[in-house]
Amino acid sequence: MSITNLIASHNERFTPTDRRIAEAVLEDPMLLTFGTASAVAERVSTSSPSIVRFATKLGFEGFSELQQSVREEISKQFTSPSHRARQQDESVAPVQLKIEDAVHAAFDALTPECIKAMALPIVVAKNVWILSGETSMAGAIALASGLSMIRPNVRLVQEHSASRDLCGALAEDVAVVFDFSRYRRNSVIAARTLADLDVPIVAITDGPLSPLSSLTEYRCELDVPAVGPFDSSVPAVIAAELLVSQVVTELGDEALNRIDRLEVFWQATDTFLVTSPPTKP
Repeated sequence: MSITNLIASHNERFTPTDRRIAEAVLEDPMLLTFGTASAVAERVSTSSPSIVRFATKLGFEGFSELQQSVREEISKQFTSPSHRARQQDESVAPVQLKIEDAVHAAFDALTPECIKAMALPIVVAKNVWILSGETSMAGAIALASGLSMIRPNVRLVQEHSASRDLCGALAEDVAVVFDFSRYRRNSVIAARTLADLDVPIVAITDGPLSPLSSLTEYRCELDVPAVGPFDSSVPAVIAAELLVSQVVTELGDEALNRIDRLEVFWQATDTFLVTSPPTKP
């Protein structure tokens, strides 16, 4: 179990000092990876025994065991694509299993209540700004494509033009931000800036430790496995497609009428290749 989930599962037993330690750990997990219990205690303005008691409340025998667990967790999060590629199995079977597990986990996380809560700010927004890190771009593209066909004023923001595009964002807009560990600096800073400007944030990310999680209550936290050298795009695309479907439901006739008008333009511009079914011999 991750340090975040451990803290969440034991927080009812925490003293005020424990909560202060937990807040520091959640804000900066690297705090526990190096140094001693006394160094952590000094950082949190408490005592070494308090740090040890905190570790035992989480189920560890002591601080060193807690420290090792966090080191392993962070190591898994930040393994480089190059290392992943060299370590992967020659068979695709393990990748298939990871993707299958991720799909099930995504549907568990993306409950109807979660999707509806995330869709509502998109429905009422004047403009929808979609931002993404590189490894989550597939989900952002799927969302931008789907939303642009059912409502106006949807923009997929490119990293090189983010400042220019977002400088006009207003509180009646919404920003949908995709990003997973390793978090993209541009996406996170842009999201924080927009939040400071009272632009609602919808975050599609990977857990309470994500820098996006503290910006909004409109979020989902997905399990994003490594598949080969990179992270899987499948959970982000699932979230995008479920969001588009929910927005269609919420918009009702407004979305349906736009789809009908789009179809008229497709037909007028001969967009699609018309083929006849193969004839039987």
